Amino acid sequence: MATSATSEAHSDQLLVVIDPVARRTDGESVRIVKDVLSAGAATKVCLPEDPEEFARVLARRGSRRPVVVGDDRTLLRTVSLLHRQRELAGCALSMVPVGGALTLASALGVPTGTVAAARAVLDGVVRRMDLLVDDSDGVVLGALRLPSLPAGREAPPKERMPSPASDAGHASWLRTCQSLVRTLVPARSLREPLAVAPRRPGPARLRVEVDGVTLVDLDQPVEAVSVTPGTSGLATVEVRPLSVGAEASPLCARGRTVKVSGADFRYRADTVLAGPVRTRTWVVREGAWGLTLPVG
Repeated sequence: MATSATSEAHSDQLLVVIDPVARRTDGESVRIVKDVLSAGAATKVCLPEDPEEFARVLARRGSRRPVVVGDDRTLLRTVSLLHRQRELAGCALSMVPVGGALTLASALGVPTGTVAAARAVLDGVVRRMDLLVDDSDGVVLGALRLPSLPAGREAPPKERMPSPASDAGHASWLRTCQSLVRTLVPARSLREPLAVAPRRPGPARLRVEVDGVTLVDLDQPVEAVSVTPGTSGLATVEVRPLSVGAEASPLCARGRTVKVSGADFRYRADTVLAGPVRTRTWVVREGAWGLTLPVG
C-alpha cells in the first residue's frame, strides 16, 4: 500500500482509548502504555465498555490526537468510524498494539512491542496510506480476499449463550435420541466411528473487473482472489485460476476500481468476514488516512 511521510503537526494532547478486550487480556501491557505516554505528553485516558461508548469517545475527542490501544479489530473499528464520520482525512491516528491478533498492525509498520509502539506515538511521523472503500462504505486497510470460504461451505454458526430452560430441553431431547439409537443400532456399531465422506466444495465462479476491464469471467473457476492497496492510488489484484494438472499462473492487474460479481459470495476485508453478496465494488482512496509510525 502507498505510504508517504508527512509533516503534519502532532498535537501535544493525546486521547488514549483503551479497548476493553486489551484491558482484560493484558492489563500489564496496558499499564505500561499509560505510563510511557503520560510521561511524554498530556494524556486523557478513556475506558469504553462497548462499541457504542467507543464511538462516542472518539467523536468527542476535540483537538486531542487519538491513540487506540488494542488489536487489529480495534484499529479497523477506529478507521471505519472516522471514515463514516468523514473525519478520517484530517485525523492523524496512532496505535499501540495489545492483544493476540496483530497481523494487520505489524504489516502496516506499527511496532508490536508495547514500549516501542508507545515511543513511536510520541516521536514518530504520520504516514499517509491508501484505502479501499466499497459501495457499502466498508473499508479495507491491508488486504481483501475472496472467496473467504470455499464455495458450497457455509460459515460456522455464531456462538450463543444458552439459557437454563433451553439447556434442560436440549438435554431431554438428547436422552430421547440416544435411547432411540441404542434401540435401533447394534451396540458394536455405536463404538465404531462413523465414516463421513468429506464434502468437496465446488470452485468459485466470479467475474473480476479492474477499471472496467474483465480480468476473469464466470466461465473460469478460481481458487482465490486478493486485492491490496498498492502505490499511487492503485490496487494490486491477483486472481488464482483453479488448476487442472499443472499449476495455473495467477492473473494480475492494477487499477483504481475493482468490481467483483457472481453467485452469492463472501469475502474477508482484513479480519472482517462479510457477505454473502452478488456484487461489490471497491475504489482506491489515495492517501486517505494517516497512521503514526516510527521514523525511518
